[in-house]
Amino acid sequence: MTERLWAPWRMTYIRNTLGNKFKDKCVLCEIGKASHEKDEENLIIARGENVFVVLNRYPYCNGHLMVTPYAHVCDLADLSDGALVDIWRFTQRSIETLRRAANPDGFNVGANFGRVAGAGIEDHMHIHVVPRWSGDTNYMPVLSDVKVISQALTDTWRELREHWK
Repeated sequence: MTERLWAPWRMTYIRNTLGNKFKDKCVLCEIGKASHEKDEENLIIARGENVFVVLNRYPYCNGHLMVTPYAHVCDLADLSDGALVDIWRFTQRSIETLRRAANPDGFNVGANFGRVAGAGIEDHMHIHVVPRWSGDTNYMPVLSDVKVISQALTDTWRELREHWK
């Protein structure tokens, strides 16, 4: 008998990806310049003068954050001094927030520069902050090329937003 893995929120991903919601626009620029009233819809956890922290809509695991400059640059060398300082301060704060909210055992922190390095959005640099737990791996990615995310993104957003304060 075929087992079903229900993930109804994936339809939004399918429609936005296939319909290319932002067309020729940068998704990170678009959500960064959106009204603060749309922070929940855009999954923005926190905003600073030069950067913002956004929950990855297509995460590797629960709580996967991206620290993103408002400036549309593809390399660290292109950031202003203020943005360079802020991106690392907000990365540090993201780790502290995830520790309080989710108690992970460790973190993957990094950036992918260029498609060959794994960048999904290669024209707008960002730092990934991915919480990790001992034993958080399972057979699903190996057997089915499927990642299991155990909490709805909006619930994760509310929890992290509260712990950021």
